[in-house]
Amino acid sequence: MSSTEKSIMNKLYFASAVMFIFALLVVYKLITIQFVHGAEYRGLAEQRTIKDVKIPANRGNVYSVGGSLLATSVPKYDIRIDLVTPSAKNYKNHISALSDSLASFHGASSSEFIQKLNLARQNKNRYFLLATNLGYSQYLQFRNFPLLRLGAFKGGLIVEQSTKRDYPMGEIAQRLIGYERFDDLGNVTRVGIDGAFGEKYLQGVDGQRRKQKIGKGQWKPIDDFNQLEPQDGYDVYTTIDVNIQDIAHHALLEQLKVYRADHGTVVVMETKTGEIRAISNLGRNSQGMYYERLNYAVGESHEPGSTFKLMALAVALEDKVIDTTSMVDTEKGVLSYYGKKVRDSKRGGYGNISIARAFEVSSNTGIVKAIHGAYKDQPEKFVDGLYRMNLQDSLGLPLIGEGRSIIPDPRIKDGRWSGIALQWMAYGYGVSFTPLQTLTFYNAIANDGIMVRPKFLREIKEIDNSIETFQTEVINPQICSKETVLKLQQLLKNVVEKDHGTGHKLYSEKFSMAGKTGTCQKDYSNKDQLNYISSFSGYFPADNPKYSCIVVIHEPDKSVGYFGADVSGPVFKKIAQKIYTNSPMVDEVDDVNKKSESVETDYSKYYVVAQDYKTIMPNLKGMSAMDAISILENMGLKVQTSGSGCVSKQSVKTGQKIIFQSLITLELS
Repeated sequence: MSSTEKSIMNKLYFASAVMFIFALLVVYKLITIQFVHGAEYRGLAEQRTIKDVKIPANRGNVYSVGGSLLATSVPKYDIRIDLVTPSAKNYKNHISALSDSLASFHGASSSEFIQKLNLARQNKNRYFLLATNLGYSQYLQFRNFPLLRLGAFKGGLIVEQSTKRDYPMGEIAQRLIGYERFDDLGNVTRVGIDGAFGEKYLQGVDGQRRKQKIGKGQWKPIDDFNQLEPQDGYDVYTTIDVNIQDIAHHALLEQLKVYRADHGTVVVMETKTGEIRAISNLGRNSQGMYYERLNYAVGESHEPGSTFKLMALAVALEDKVIDTTSMVDTEKGVLSYYGKKVRDSKRGGYGNISIARAFEVSSNTGIVKAIHGAYKDQPEKFVDGLYRMNLQDSLGLPLIGEGRSIIPDPRIKDGRWSGIALQWMAYGYGVSFTPLQTLTFYNAIANDGIMVRPKFLREIKEIDNSIETFQTEVINPQICSKETVLKLQQLLKNVVEKDHGTGHKLYSEKFSMAGKTGTCQKDYSNKDQLNYISSFSGYFPADNPKYSCIVVIHEPDKSVGYFGADVSGPVFKKIAQKIYTNSPMVDEVDDVNKKSESVETDYSKYYVVAQDYKTIMPNLKGMSAMDAISILENMGLKVQTSGSGCVSKQSVKTGQKIIFQSLITLELS
């Protein structure tokens, strides 16, 4: 063999060896992919073409105290069709009937749907939309349409379910009930009861459904069933009374419109239990319309103004440094402390009056002078008195965003205390509370000193099974002595008495109320933009309180009015009046078996006469007209009366024989 041939053979051997080695490497790689990393690669492939999609569970329903539906999750359905899946035979047999059904549902022509469906089938559209946002009954109707009734594998049916939160009462109390709020980044926050109790009770357990990618970013369900069925959330029964809520909402809305106010809130609480019967929060938008914007009752802490005078007097009366009969000189309606003026709304003041009278007419100078005189040397003692009544504490509400109470304390170096802090606190400046915190104190006075925590929930249920019940929680069993409570109750009653206190315009002979007006300057550092907060806090009936209520209205138009008695007071009265009308208070009889001596005597006399006289005229003198008429008519006689009261004369003498159906005349006096 020549050297040239040998060289060629060597090259062939080398090329063959390289190819053989390459083939071995390919086989090795195939074996490795298939058997060593097969599961991993199959998983990656499935991740790109198959995924498990979350099916949100239906959130539980929210009910009122009477069982009315306040919020519910409504299932909504999108219906699509995979036009590649149906066989040619099934498609041909059912396309015309399907088009007729779709045309009838949508109010369009059948030929139009035939054209669209045929074009989509030619384009191998596997995700063609037939209808969106359907209710459950409409969804069932669609499932029975021709071709679609064959299901996912033969008919190409694709069903996508979602849930929508619905509020049967509309916007009334929606801020309390709760809804989804989205920020600029798309993050979701749930507010109100839905947010506070959603994770624990309402949200349920999400399900899963497996979908396959079919191109163009579209995903189609693989099976006609869910891999994991969602579990609905529990139902929440609130303390809200829909009738009282409706009354409070519209009373507030009407007044906000009249006074062109910026926003306002109303809360109605049941005195003994602390159950919130109504809570309305309305704010004005740029178009001048009012809607449930923020939960002002829970989250907005502000200076209360004159409604705080009740707290100030509660401390002073409890410490026995003043009494309601103590006299104070209002000094022509102007006091000065460190160059700052305290003024009465009445020019010239009220002269020398009692503390009780100063409260009734809401004299700033009278209350401030009394508190200054009692605590100027020990201001911390006054602050400690407020602490004893739990006014420094938050209410510990389950709702998100409760506002902080603020009480300046000379022992705390936070910049809040100054030389005029005590005097300003006395008439509601420098301190800060939410409307619900203020109402909780007034409710404690109505409840004979027992402070209860405001309650929003009564029970958690799963269908008819009770999961959890919520009892009344006592914050403080006695915020002050019974003696002090009685004095404060009388002061609050006097405020609303006819021609008496600042709330005398609210007086009604038909029902009793007790409460305190409040008018507080807002943004008082800028005289050019000075606004007011008008409020009224109290309870009704005055002697046996069933409900407490607070009304706070921010920034009423000053040209229309801004005093609490004029702006917020009428809302309070309207709510109280309508609650009385809808559910009048009933007097209870202590002992139905207790006998009245006068009644027993009258009955005995009536019984004797009724039994003994049949044809002889009885002596009816001195007997009540009702009893006399009853006796004569039972004897078969006709009766004619004149006057009113008891029988003084009778036309037929006693003992005279009478004729059936004859006329007897009775003179009454």
